[in-house]
Amino acid sequence: MMHTNQMELTDRRVLVVGLGRSGQAAARLCARRGARVTVNDHRGAEALGEVLGALPPGVGAHLGDHPVELFVSQDLIVLSPGVPALGALEAARRAGVEILGEIELAARFVSSDIVGITGTNGKSTVTTWIGDMLSSGGRPLFVGGNLGEPLSAAVDTPAAAPGGICVVELSSFQLETCVSLRPRAALLLNLDADHLDRYPDMASYGAAKARIFACQDEGDWAITNWDQPLCRRFLDRVSGQVAGFGLQNVPPSGATTEGDRIVISLPGRSPVTLLAARLRLVGRHNLENALASALAAVLLGAEPGAVQESLDTFRGLPHRMELVGEVDGVRFYNDSKATNVSAVAGSLGGFPDRFVWVAGGRHKGAPYTSLRGVLGGQAKAIVLIGEAADLIAADLEGVAPVFRAGSLEEAVGVAARLAASKEAVVLSPACSSYDMFSNFEERGACFAAAVMDLGRRSR
Repeated sequence: MMHTNQMELTDRRVLVVGLGRSGQAAARLCARRGARVTVNDHRGAEALGEVLGALPPGVGAHLGDHPVELFVSQDLIVLSPGVPALGALEAARRAGVEILGEIELAARFVSSDIVGITGTNGKSTVTTWIGDMLSSGGRPLFVGGNLGEPLSAAVDTPAAAPGGICVVELSSFQLETCVSLRPRAALLLNLDADHLDRYPDMASYGAAKARIFACQDEGDWAITNWDQPLCRRFLDRVSGQVAGFGLQNVPPSGATTEGDRIVISLPGRSPVTLLAARLRLVGRHNLENALASALAAVLLGAEPGAVQESLDTFRGLPHRMELVGEVDGVRFYNDSKATNVSAVAGSLGGFPDRFVWVAGGRHKGAPYTSLRGVLGGQAKAIVLIGEAADLIAADLEGVAPVFRAGSLEEAVGVAARLAASKEAVVLSPACSSYDMFSNFEERGACFAAAVMDLGRRSR
């Protein structure tokens, strides 16, 4: 898939805003292409010393604030994902400065097939799983984007050249600034309430996600969740070929299940049948992830044998229904990445064992009442931590006995005493981690460490 919109950056004044991984990769890319690069971040030199030292020679820096005069004097501004709406950016727009996101910048220099994955939940798992399915196919491969390495890091590698494949996780924030990104296969996995502090309503949030389809043409594939009407609504506007995946609704073209088999049916091709019985990942949401991943991999040319091997062996990602230990016959699952209500519904819907649910943290705006059906009958008890504990308890009153804990370590101990052999304890918080932890990874690591400590003490 050749792009015709590659940029000439030689001697152009480029300002990269935000010095996380995406910003650093964008600054390196622009410097390699001969631009006069300046980096800008609200943090000061003391916090960013190591980062600044790793940038190419000649890259300038303006740190601590965002002066309008700096922004309006540029030829191009490159935004890292999550940069807020700065007054200086609006001034630059009025002055006619071109403003791109890091993903859009990188895509201008990618000539290989792009597989783009977005949605509220499951993006990282599906991105990694598709990469795993494609890894034995012989084509140069990059897996990253919002997950791991930024797409800018793939530019000038074989994966970004004709014949390669770039599998890229895309957040709504990244898609907001994309104007020419054209995935060979674009996946919208699901849409559930999230980030409503940034978007006024679900329609606006969904529209940001659906930008993944905006620049596709008739040779590309638009793939979405056939069980979610909100996702299907955006397919009316796509130019590419449409495929779907569904457990309840069978798409005319795409992937579904028949018993313990996954069946992929595409126009003009023989059906591909795969076994789902040996999946290592539990939960309905992971069966949906398997459908989406297998469908995309087959569309990109993966051999059915390679897809089957990946289905049989893929263990998922840390902090996503990760089995971190078993103590006295009780299995402990770390699902710290489930930071919203819909993610928890996906994780615990279809969970095979009776479980004690550990939840709580900082409230993100959505009510917890929708979890009553998922928890009813399966949840033996609920152990709550963090700022949202009272809200969760009120919304789920009567579903299961509720216990409180002052820390996650204490919650693990309480849950372990409540669970019996052949039952499970699941950390699936439905909240952000920021009241008690720096991020969901730290929260998950704390849970795993507490389980390990519990195991040592039980011996």
